[in-house]
Amino acid sequence: MLSSAPSQYTAQIPENSEHFLPRRSSLGPQNTNATDDKYRKDIYLAFVKDALHQRTKGNSEPYNELVRQFNPTIFLQDGASSASQLRPWIISLSHVISQLGNTHASLVEAVVALPWATMDAAFVKSYIAFVGMLVSARPEYLGPVLGRTIEGLTFQSGLRALNTGIAETSSSPLTRGVVYDRLHSLLQHLLSLIPTLSHTLQPIIVRNFPHKRQEKVAQVTYIRNLLRISNYCPELSDRILAIAIDRAIQIDVEIQVELEEIETNEDAPDADEIFEFDPFDAVVGNEAHESEEDEEEEVDLDDLSSDEESVDGGSQPPHENVLASSKHIRDMVAKLDAILKLIFEHFNHTHSIAISRPMTPSRHDPPRDASPSSRPHSPISPEQGRAMRRSQFLALLAIFDRTIIRTFKSRYTQFLLFWYSSLDPEFTDLFQGLLVSKALFEADQPAVTRVAAASYVASYVSRAQFVDRDSARRVVGLLCEYLASQLDLYADPYANDFASASQPTVFFAVSQAIFLIFCFRWRDLVEEDEVDVEDSVFGGMSSSGKKKWIPELDVIQRVITSPLNPLKVCSPNVVRQFARVAQSTDFIYCYSILETNRRTEYGMPPSTPLHTNYQRPFTSSHAVMARDHTVVADLNTFFPFDPYRLPLSYRYIEGVYREWASVALDEDADDESEEGDEDEEEEAPYGSPMVLGSVEQPCEADDLGRSFGGMSISPLRPAALAMMG
Repeated sequence: MLSSAPSQYTAQIPENSEHFLPRRSSLGPQNTNATDDKYRKDIYLAFVKDALHQRTKGNSEPYNELVRQFNPTIFLQDGASSASQLRPWIISLSHVISQLGNTHASLVEAVVALPWATMDAAFVKSYIAFVGMLVSARPEYLGPVLGRTIEGLTFQSGLRALNTGIAETSSSPLTRGVVYDRLHSLLQHLLSLIPTLSHTLQPIIVRNFPHKRQEKVAQVTYIRNLLRISNYCPELSDRILAIAIDRAIQIDVEIQVELEEIETNEDAPDADEIFEFDPFDAVVGNEAHESEEDEEEEVDLDDLSSDEESVDGGSQPPHENVLASSKHIRDMVAKLDAILKLIFEHFNHTHSIAISRPMTPSRHDPPRDASPSSRPHSPISPEQGRAMRRSQFLALLAIFDRTIIRTFKSRYTQFLLFWYSSLDPEFTDLFQGLLVSKALFEADQPAVTRVAAASYVASYVSRAQFVDRDSARRVVGLLCEYLASQLDLYADPYANDFASASQPTVFFAVSQAIFLIFCFRWRDLVEEDEVDVEDSVFGGMSSSGKKKWIPELDVIQRVITSPLNPLKVCSPNVVRQFARVAQSTDFIYCYSILETNRRTEYGMPPSTPLHTNYQRPFTSSHAVMARDHTVVADLNTFFPFDPYRLPLSYRYIEGVYREWASVALDEDADDESEEGDEDEEEEAPYGSPMVLGSVEQPCEADDLGRSFGGMSISPLRPAALAMMG
């Protein structure tokens, strides 16, 4: 009977299956192609049904032969033509879905493990339909299907798929991007069938996230695919955004060297070299060489430490340690830059929809020849777009509150909030409201969180061009009111909460916030009453020749002369610049206090009482400061929105960021400030050192403007910089 069938119908039928094939005596010469096609389908279906039936009787030989048809080592031997003949088997299995129970798990596993996304388009279509029916009828197979699909969205899995040697027969080359498009098509199809699929999908997504030490292309590939999932699965968008930002902040914290020093090295890559190719455009057959390179790179994923021993048991030479550490830092910086750029692009895509702006193709959009299910949904209304953008911002704000604000050593990840809050005045107000509330009004928050919030307020209002004059004045007013209330509390003989609740630490953080904002925004803090701005050098000068400041700033005189002496505790760089700007603008004179501070030991010096009839002992607040020494050190070094130096993602920041050079006093004003202070600077040219992590870096007084424009929280490693110079 097998010999009576045309050879093309029996090419994939096992040799021992001839007794399952129907006779063809009824086939006539008319409608040969249609009848032959039906006959061929009947052959495959008959064999599949009998194999499953024989399995229940204890005869596994036909079943094992069926499973064998899906073994890649078998069908790959004959190339793509043989692989394409798997489609009749898939179609036949689609007719017996209900029979695929636990006893047939090996068959389902073989089908799920197929490199189906690299086969021809007809097979892909049939396979997606089969999987949809399978998980709908047999939910127990949903986990393996989703696990295999999400794993396929990783870089390494995609590379293995491309190395299978199966290529589509169409004229267009099969690229990694096409493979990912097909995986997304399957996911979208499953989501349309199972509304609750997102709950099952979430832990699988987290489990397959590449380790932070894996190469940049692995991070970018997976995050890019996840962000695309968030476009068609809104239920997962917040979680996907959270894990992508979490990965960015992990890498951000690990970067412990100044980016400026890295970029000035002659071997440092420029922006065009950092992300020189798009892995989604790689063509099947052209990536085989990458597998060996990736294996070699994985050896370098271990922690690069100066204490790490070499293979022979001895310590590595310091020179090699420095070079390895420098390369590791460069790789991490490039990785962080690429990740943040992807997230910025994702946000910008949502923003473009919200404002109904024509969008240029982004990395998140599938190619034009992708399947319809992988293309973006129909355009939404501007109202829906704005609602989606607001929802995304609120999710980002929650991530900031939960993670970012609690991480002192991040330098760039927080700029996601900086840029997003620039899109809408409502977002700006919400972000500032969160920061001010945490810094001033949430007394139950840990001191370290309140200090961080105050630092964020200061850096945000100072650096954000989109924070307008009225908003800056409101924030400064609230900060000043808080300082006034704390001074009253400190002076109250019956109030004991100030020292016991670590209030001095928050007091200093808020004081520093005002000092920093004043340096950047003093022009916006001048009252407009009876002012002729055009006739004034600085603006805001009254007829008496004195500037009139917002009334809330009156408390600053009381703050700097109080026994708490914030000019002694706050960042020396901020204090010096504030002293210069305050003197040049006729706001306040601080140099006499600075001189006194220089002549004392580190710590708060005794001072006159705030009230003539009472003076609180200084020792109580000093004890609190000793207890919170780590927080004070962070206060001196944490400026969350330092100048942005990542070359690829910088374009999102440059238009909304205020550089120090744009607001610094002119040279004449600086010279006047320095002339009055020349003698004391000769006596103590550096003053108190600026603490950067574990490294002390002095700031020269005549270079404050330049250093103030590039304040950094990242410690410099002298040995590494010497090797990189």
